[in-house]
Parts: sequence; structure tokens; C-alpha cells
Amino acid sequence: MISYARIGILVGLFMAGLLLGWGYEYRNLVAYKAEVEAVAKIQQAKNESIVKQQTLVNKGIENEYQAKLSALKSYYGGLRYPSSGSMSAVPQSTIGIDGKATNLELACAYTTQQLVSLQDFIRQQLEVK
Repeated sequence: MISYARIGILVGLFMAGLLLGWGYEYRNLVAYKAEVEAVAKIQQAKNESIVKQQTLVNKGIENEYQAKLSALKSYYGGLRYPSSGSMSAVPQSTIGIDGKATNLELACAYTTQQLVSLQDFIRQQLEVK
């Protein structure tokens, strides 16, 4: 017959094993959480650095793009063709009433510049690491 003392000893041993196992797993969990937190802080710092670099690239490309558009506008807006009584070398469809280039040339130049700037933007963004 099992005595109460033996049952008490078995319950005590079971509880001690349970407590030791829980403590071991708890220490592992705390170490894992600390490791994950450290890695997360490193990754967050890296992400912030990348965001800052990309912001600088964005501003640079945007400023460059606006400057190039202004240059195109001043070039095509100020372009004058001499008018003569004879046939012009420039087709009439590209000359406005006052001799300035029409919006079609400017629109084509804008579209081309937009494509070139977009390619620069993508290339520079891919270089950010």
C-alpha cells in the first residue's frame, strides 16, 4: 500500500521537475526575446538609413527634373523661327502663330525628359543599400 509520505515525495519530485523545466524554457524564451529585439533594432536603424538615402535621391532627382523641365520650357518657349515670304525649312505644323514652337514639341521634350528622369530615378534607387 502506498503511504501518504510516498505520494507526497512523488508529488514533490514532480513539482520540482516541472519547476526546473519551466525555468529552463523561460530562460531560453528571455534570451530569444533579447536576441530578436537586438536584431530588430539593427534592422530598424538600417531601414531608417535606407529611407534617408532614398529621400535624398528623391529630392535630387526631383530638383534635377524640375530644372531640366524649366530649361526645356525656356528653350522651346523662346525658340523663334525667322519668317520669310518663301517656303520654310520648318513645317508649319510645328510653328505657332507668333513663330514659337508649338506645344507638341514641348510635350515631346517633356515626355522624353520624364522617361530619362524616371530611368535615372530607378537606377539610383536600386543603388541604395
